[in-house]
Amino acid sequence: MTATAPREEQLWSRCAGCASLLYRKRLRRNLDVCPECGEHARLAAPERLRQLVDPGSLRPLPDELPEADPIDFVDVLPYSHRLSAARASTGLAEAVVCATATIGGHPAVLAVMDFRFLGGSLGCAVGELITRAAERALDDRTPLILVTASGGARMQEGALSLMQMATVSQAIAALREAGLLTVSVLTDPTYGGVAASFATNTDLVLAESGARMGFAGPRVIRQVTGRALPEGFQTADVLLRHGQVDMVVQRRSLRGRLGALLAATSPTRASRPTRPPVPRQEPAPLREHLADAAPALPADPTPPTTPGAPAVRDAWDTVRMARHPGRPTTLDYLDSVFDGFVELHGDRLGGDCPAIVGGVARLADRHVMVIGHQKGHNTAELVARNFGMASPAGHRKALRLMRLAARLGLPVVTLVDTPGADPGVSAEEQGQAAAIAENILTLTVLPTPVLAVITGEGGSGGALALAVADRVLMLENAVYSVISPEGCAAILWPDRSAAPQAARALRLTAPDLCRLGVVDEVVPEPSTAAHDNPAETAHRLRAALLTNLLPLLDVPPAMLVRLRRQRFRRFGSTRAGVRAGAR
Repeated sequence: MTATAPREEQLWSRCAGCASLLYRKRLRRNLDVCPECGEHARLAAPERLRQLVDPGSLRPLPDELPEADPIDFVDVLPYSHRLSAARASTGLAEAVVCATATIGGHPAVLAVMDFRFLGGSLGCAVGELITRAAERALDDRTPLILVTASGGARMQEGALSLMQMATVSQAIAALREAGLLTVSVLTDPTYGGVAASFATNTDLVLAESGARMGFAGPRVIRQVTGRALPEGFQTADVLLRHGQVDMVVQRRSLRGRLGALLAATSPTRASRPTRPPVPRQEPAPLREHLADAAPALPADPTPPTTPGAPAVRDAWDTVRMARHPGRPTTLDYLDSVFDGFVELHGDRLGGDCPAIVGGVARLADRHVMVIGHQKGHNTAELVARNFGMASPAGHRKALRLMRLAARLGLPVVTLVDTPGADPGVSAEEQGQAAAIAENILTLTVLPTPVLAVITGEGGSGGALALAVADRVLMLENAVYSVISPEGCAAILWPDRSAAPQAARALRLTAPDLCRLGVVDEVVPEPSTAAHDNPAETAHRLRAALLTNLLPLLDVPPAMLVRLRRQRFRRFGSTRAGVRAGAR
């Protein structure tokens, strides 16, 4: 609906779907759904909660969070100014409102996103608030309902916003393990990192009529593929036809449908198994747990200072180095770092994505499962491998190999080098967001050691789908970011020519990410870069892998999962702000 006056002062609104002029009070009585064409207008989070929950049952959860600007991001405006403006215009502390309530008499914890607040973007504070809501649901043994409305991860917080996809996913995994229902309600729009994590990895996924959901937005897909999009692309009805949601629900029926689901899945209080309270203390860090292990884990991560190492590069120069066509690929490392690689193919659902390679190999005398993105060194190889951009079949192939590794007791080593996940039309139709979300969720609970290496480009959710790990290493001239510098510049600056400036603002280099705690260790490259001496690069990577993997082999599986969850839980607003402030 469109209008010039503030919504609460409007007498009339014009429908964005059919252009009908509608009396505002009549529209409000119809839950902001056009009575002429059925267009569902976007709702603010407080109004959404009012419509969904039983009257008088709403109890907001605390939303106090410290001011956070974890990477001191500035585009044409400082990030702190954008936050202040969003808070003033919406009256909200952040882009999500969390509360306990009842729906049809059944208790639930709700986290409702608000697109008015910086496009409902997922930042550290939003991730922290949703995670706290999930932890409250776990403590109360009640279902969790997530109502999503988001453009994706918040680029002004760099890779720390990307980590929230894993943080919230592992909170959902804990509810799944406890046998508690999780439901997501997709509203318009739901894209990017939210779509590729907690919006699609819940037990049930409902879509409000007219909602759009996907990993890549329509504009990005058109720019990348140059293709016109099919009619109704990424809309709720199309998602239903492609099996990506459980049901499409009209807004007037949503509260009743949620109440019915809660009733069907909630046993009586008397029949519920008792569960001891969960202690809130955080587990000891991995380094303390392995203090007596040999070889010891590296000291606190700092950028390497090897003799003859090049001076610190400008971030944009590092981006260009990470994309160099001569840079060693996953297949190169499988030939030089590992022994006896046996490639395994297929997702067992009808596809074998060439952008993902994986199989069994040996690292020294240890058998491991290696999975990585494969680009290529020339145009023909890059095109054949889709430039390292994995399709849903690629992510599901990786998922199959991860689960196989867990059953066989093999550690998992992932090699990440991708500009991002495949943003094409067919990828969206085949469930790209859900495929990434399932990988992230599975990695948070995988009962075997996981070691990830960012070898070139670590692009957004496509990278994180292989990088939820116990230890994350990064080659000296690699990059890891929530969005490409060009994409960030196109959104926040006047044009793409500001990509070098965006690269610096995003804090995407290995030293930056070490300081932020996203990466545990930087693997130094020889001379000017890896492509100058691939053999020496492979030697150094092999040594770093052994140093970091061997201690993990002695950690019990339950402890591995617990410590991995602690690793990503710390990327909330409070902890991230403290870590960044320490810089």
